[in-house]
Amino acid sequence: MENKQKYRALCEEENIRIFSQWWWLDAVAGENWDVVLLERESQIIASFPYFPRKKLIFNTITMPKLTPYFSIWIRIPENMKYSSQLYYEKEVYTEIVGKIPKVDHFVCFFDYSFTNWLPFLWKGYKQTTYYSYVIDNIKDLDTVYGDFNSNIKRNIKKASKLIEVSHDENIETFYEINKLSFDRQGLSIPYSFDYLKRIDAECQKRKCSKILIAKDQEGNIHAGVYIVWDQESAYYLMGGADPKFRNSGAATLLLWEAIKFSSQHTNKFDFEGSIIPPIEEYFRSFGGQPKPYSKVSATRSRLLKFREFFQELRKVREQ
Repeated sequence: MENKQKYRALCEEENIRIFSQWWWLDAVAGENWDVVLLERESQIIASFPYFPRKKLIFNTITMPKLTPYFSIWIRIPENMKYSSQLYYEKEVYTEIVGKIPKVDHFVCFFDYSFTNWLPFLWKGYKQTTYYSYVIDNIKDLDTVYGDFNSNIKRNIKKASKLIEVSHDENIETFYEINKLSFDRQGLSIPYSFDYLKRIDAECQKRKCSKILIAKDQEGNIHAGVYIVWDQESAYYLMGGADPKFRNSGAATLLLWEAIKFSSQHTNKFDFEGSIIPPIEEYFRSFGGQPKPYSKVSATRSRLLKFREFFQELRKVREQ
């Protein structure tokens, strides 16, 4: 509890990314989160929040729902040379890794500012690279729009003639349109309305989220997006569309409106990426830069190792 209190104070003082903020962790995990802190001379020099979870008989550390990344925050001494900074970061990361509880299974996604996972490797962790498309400078909207693929521009122009974008819809309206995208795939939405409402309430308190809804002249809702932001970037957290209106271009128009809105509050726009080929191609069409980010994992339980082995074997047989 003392660490959490110190971390809350740190978040108020320093530029901690939104998904690692204490209030975000409270919203997505309740009291079930913890944090590794490193201190020197009564000053915190590094932090790493994590989400411990009991799954069946296994102790795990994993990612909460609707939380794409965690961050390791480091206080870099002023005027430190780059070569010295690299050594300093390695030492800090190594100490943090040593303080992470040993569990049966660990998995964490780190945002793209985390570029040196070697201290994890040296302690037996594995790494997988993912990519997210990020528009680095959304202040220059003319350049942003100019970098869009021609199909994206065409959809925006088409939708603009048919669609009105509302900025004032409530979370109930968004949840219903968000749910439709899962229904279309025959899937259950993986988070409850109460869970989403809790996140939204905390974001509303801090004025760091926005719901955008696309409607036609008859009042039919075509699509919706939910974005959040911090000092560095906005993030496309969730979206949804009514399958009946998939060809209206509404989702594309909403993302353009989301980028324009975000430019008033922050510097970048992060689509958060996807490994599903059609979604990856769609995000890429907005002209962002591919940013590599890391999934770091470790499995120590023999039972889980056997399960992973047979899962990989099945994938090979299915190819």
